[in-house]
Amino acid sequence: MARPALLLNAALVACALVLVARAGDPYQFHDWNVSFVNTSPLGVNQRVIAINGQFPGPELETTTNNNVVINLRNSLDEPLLLTWNGLQLRRDSWQDGTLGTNCPIMPGQNWTYQFQAKDQIGTFSYFPSLLLQRAAGGYGGIRIHNRAVIPVPFAPPFAELTVLIGDWYKFNHTQLRAALDRGEMIGKGDGVLINGRGPYGTTLTVQPGKTYRLRISNVGSVSSLNFRIQGHKMKLVETEGSYTAQALYDSLDVHVGQSYSVLITTDQSPKDFYIMATSRFSLPELTGVAVLHYTNSFSRVSGPFPAGPAVGDINFSFNQARTIKWNLTAGAARPNPQGSFHYGLINISKTVKLANSAPAINGKQRFAVNGISYMHPGTPLKLADFYKIGGVFSPNSIPDYPDGRSPYNGASVLSGTYRSFMEIIFQNNENPVQSWHIDGYAFFVVGMGPGDWTTSSRLTYNLVDAVARSTVQVYAKSWTAIMLELDNVGMWNVRSQNVIRQYLGQEFYMRVVNPEDPNGINEPIPQNVLLCGKAKK
Repeated sequence: MARPALLLNAALVACALVLVARAGDPYQFHDWNVSFVNTSPLGVNQRVIAINGQFPGPELETTTNNNVVINLRNSLDEPLLLTWNGLQLRRDSWQDGTLGTNCPIMPGQNWTYQFQAKDQIGTFSYFPSLLLQRAAGGYGGIRIHNRAVIPVPFAPPFAELTVLIGDWYKFNHTQLRAALDRGEMIGKGDGVLINGRGPYGTTLTVQPGKTYRLRISNVGSVSSLNFRIQGHKMKLVETEGSYTAQALYDSLDVHVGQSYSVLITTDQSPKDFYIMATSRFSLPELTGVAVLHYTNSFSRVSGPFPAGPAVGDINFSFNQARTIKWNLTAGAARPNPQGSFHYGLINISKTVKLANSAPAINGKQRFAVNGISYMHPGTPLKLADFYKIGGVFSPNSIPDYPDGRSPYNGASVLSGTYRSFMEIIFQNNENPVQSWHIDGYAFFVVGMGPGDWTTSSRLTYNLVDAVARSTVQVYAKSWTAIMLELDNVGMWNVRSQNVIRQYLGQEFYMRVVNPEDPNGINEPIPQNVLLCGKAKK
C-alpha cells in the first residue's frame, strides 16, 4: 500500500501541474500503479508487468489539446519509465519517459507525468522504455479523438475496438536481459499475443450490419506481424496521427511499434471468424489467433486459418507500404487539411544517412548506428543540457554519414536547428527488417528501395502525398528515406523499435536547438523533476 506522505506529495504535485495547464483546455487525471503479476499468456507461468492489475494496461483515451496528468507509482522491484510512443509532446521532452530525458522512477517511488496532446489525433501506444521491460508487458493503447469542430473523413463507426498485437517470450524479461548482458543473443519470441492473451484467448464481439473502427498497434519486441480477419476486408483510414487515403486490404503488415486504424463492416453470415496475427520474414512462423464473434452466431471458428502473405515475401510488404499515402483533403487536429503542408517544396537543410550494424565491442554483441553503440552516461542528457553539466555528452557526436570508424560505445547526439528541414536515410545493410522511431515528431516517409541509397534515389521520392508517421520499417538490405521539419525543440530519442537492438545500443538522441531562444532547447523544468547522476549535485 502506498504511504500517505507519498500520496499527499503526489497529489500536491498534480495540483501544481494543473495550475500551469493551458487556460481553457480540459484536463484529466489518472492514477496508475505499475506492478508485477503472475500470469500465463502462453501457458507458462511468468512475471508480467501490469498497470492497476491489468495486462495490457488501461487504455489512455483523450481528446486533442487536453492536458493529461498521470500519477504513476512504481511498485516493481526495478527502475521504471513509461514512454508515449508517437505522441508529439510539444516542447516538452521532460515528459518523454526515456533515459536521456528523465531520471528513472525508482521502486516504491511516485512520479507525475503531465503533458498536452497538442494538435494531435489518432492511434498510438505506450510501454516501458527501460531494462527490456517491454518484453514483460506494461504496455497499452492510446486514443486521441478530434475536437467536435474538426470533421473526420469517414462516417462515425458504431464502436471502436483496440487490438494490441505482439510477439512474446515464455521467459521472464530478467532472464532475457541476463543473457544479453552475458553477450548471448536471444532469438525471436515463442508466440504472438492478441490483447495480452495467447491463442483463442481474446474474443471481439460485434453486432451484425455495423461498422467498427479497429485501432491496431504492434506492441511486441522483435517481430513484424501480418494482421488479417477471416472473411472481412479492412479499410485503412489512419496511422499514427495521419489520415490515410482510404484503401481496402485483405491483410496488413504492422511492424514493431507501428499503429493503424481500419474500418470493418460486419456484413458476413452469422458465425465466428478467425483474427490472425502472424510473424513475417523468418521461420518458424509465430501465430496469434483471436475470434471475431457475431452476436447472432451459433457457429464456432473452424477449418483452416485464412492465408496471409508468404513468410519471406518482402516484395508483398514493399508494395503494400508504397500504397499507404496521405489523405490530402482530410483535416487533422487543426482545421487546415493535411495537404496544405507542401513538404515537397521545402528546401532540405541537412541530409543524414544512418546505417545500423551489429558489431562486437569489448568482446560482446552490441548494435550500433554509424559506428556508435549508445551507452547511457549515468546522467540524462536533458538534465546535463539544462544545468550545463560537462562531460556527459557532446553535441553532434554522431557523424552525419557512416565514416568507417571502429565501433565503440558512447552517448551519441545528433544536432538540429529549429525550423530547419532534415532528410534522414535509414540504411539497413543487414538481413533482419528494421523498425525506427523518432520521439516528438511525425515525419514523411518519402521513399524506400533495395540496395544502397544514393543521391539519385531522390528521383523515386514521393513529394506529394507521402504518409506522415512516427515509426517506419527498413527492409533487409534496403533503405528508407524520411523528411521532417524540426519544429519541436528539445532532446528527443531516436531508437530501434526492436527492444533487443535498442537495449544493446541501437538508439541515439536528437538535440533540436532554437538559436533565437536564450534557453536553447530548455523548456521550463517541471517542479517535480527527478535528479540523478551528476545532476544530483
